[in-house]
Amino acid sequence: MSNGQKLALFVLRVSMGWVMFYAGIVKIMNPAWSAVGYLGNAKTFAGFYQWFLQPSILPTTNFINEWALTLLGVSLILGIGVRFSSVLGAFLMMLYYFPVLTFPAIPPHSYIIDDHIIYALVLVYFAAVRAGRYWGLENWCANLPICRNFPGLHRWWG
Repeated sequence: MSNGQKLALFVLRVSMGWVMFYAGIVKIMNPAWSAVGYLGNAKTFAGFYQWFLQPSILPTTNFINEWALTLLGVSLILGIGVRFSSVLGAFLMMLYYFPVLTFPAIPPHSYIIDDHIIYALVLVYFAAVRAGRYWGLENWCANLPICRNFPGLHRWWG
């Protein structure tokens, strides 16, 4: 990979990281925020999303939503654990995609493909090319004794 390609990948990774971090941190900092509005209006798989809104489950749904986005952003910005966080982040983006889908339209401006699909595809790309190895902390992590001694950790975290 050329230096120009590495730079482009780095800028894309950090930019995507900022989008995710910001989306999560504003939810954490707003005590009134809840997933109720988004999930309660689910158009597709409404029963599935209603399950997340049960009073006994909603606090966990909110917590995971807030912190998953925030930690995904931190992972992408720092370039550590990118493969692992990108796979989980792509799954999260698909969970965000279906509530707003009224096949084939996604109101008000999309047709089948919306920002969640684009984010999921970018995250899958990050996982595939191990984006954290390009000007990220994954190279440092790969050289730690724990990553060298446990190949599974090395594949997912560095």
